[in-house]
Amino acid sequence: MKAELISVGTELLMGQIVDTNSQWLSQQLSAMGIDVYYKETVGDNPQRMRDTIAQALTRSDIIITTGGLGPTEDDITKETVSELMGEELVLHEESLRAIIENFARRSRPMAESNKKQAYMPKGGIVLPNYRGTAPGCILEKDGKRAIVLPGPPTEMKHMFTTSVVPYLESISDSVLKSAYVRISGIGESTVAEMLGELIHNQTNPTLATYASISDVTVRITAKCKKVEDADAILTPMVEKVLAILGDSVYSTCGESLPEVIAKLLTERKETLALAESCTGGMVSSMLIDIPGSSAFLMEGLVTYSNQAKSRLLDIPIDMIELHGAVSEEVARAMAEGVRKNAGTDYGLSITGIAGPDGGTEEKPVGLVYIGCADKNGTEVLKLSSGRSNRSSNRISAALQALNLLRKKILLNG
Repeated sequence: MKAELISVGTELLMGQIVDTNSQWLSQQLSAMGIDVYYKETVGDNPQRMRDTIAQALTRSDIIITTGGLGPTEDDITKETVSELMGEELVLHEESLRAIIENFARRSRPMAESNKKQAYMPKGGIVLPNYRGTAPGCILEKDGKRAIVLPGPPTEMKHMFTTSVVPYLESISDSVLKSAYVRISGIGESTVAEMLGELIHNQTNPTLATYASISDVTVRITAKCKKVEDADAILTPMVEKVLAILGDSVYSTCGESLPEVIAKLLTERKETLALAESCTGGMVSSMLIDIPGSSAFLMEGLVTYSNQAKSRLLDIPIDMIELHGAVSEEVARAMAEGVRKNAGTDYGLSITGIAGPDGGTEEKPVGLVYIGCADKNGTEVLKLSSGRSNRSSNRISAALQALNLLRKKILLNG
């Protein structure tokens, strides 16, 4: 089946709001084996909206709209879709009751205009909205299906998951299930090269690689009649990928790298202290986002200046002046100093030049040193991203530091 996504709202065209809905929907539909061929964004203009939806109905099996279901006069998505598919709108009493109850729960008066949201296509399937006031709907005609969803992401995602997914599964003759192998420390091109034979010979399951700032995901997807049959197809391929990629793989369960670190330290009852310079506490923040992190994260220091490195980590100023704050020697001393002072099993440090300025020919922007100390010694990793983007360099350094820590934990058994 071919799908088309239409995001509605002048605010999207003006850049006042970022369209995250279409990205999320594309991911969900792809996982279900539904190909998204087109994505459109259209403003709250009746004729342009009519033209856009009419064109979509001529070339796609499924169209999904998001937005334009509010109570105002320019919210006309439902009206336009219904008109093009030959359905009249009638008052849906159950939806009206739900809208009235929504306002009552919040002790807010309901405007008369909100009643407009309860008018639904007579021959359509009504999709209740448990996160807001605007219900959605599904219309079917001549083999075409239009799915009309609200714009706010929390409302749209809940409606899609609870109501649309079961509907799409009911009209599909096959299901897809994917496994995700997540890798850190090597780039997408290297991963693709290492898996070249598997990718070249793929049939069912299929393999695809996706890169982010500092890691790579291999998606392995099986197509079968019943979801219960998928594991028998997926497991052998996952095992082949693991055998090739080795300890570069940090998760096969969809976990993030910070979650993996938290699990490892918690299971081993081991502790960690951090000394961050260019990342400014980013690693600490990633770990603190995980419930229960107080069991393993003892302290996190942002030693941004040379004086802070010396005062808080007992690093001699003459060492910093001799080698520079961004150096293997200082990264090593930072990791060892924070571990010693905090009395933890591991000390992790990051020092670097995040950019966009501050680099030299000898030490360019993007140069980072990461130190990881434990009872067996200290390892220092040198990175040079070649990027001038400050945010990307900081995120990459933080995640590469966690990956170095992961490997050191696993090395210790």
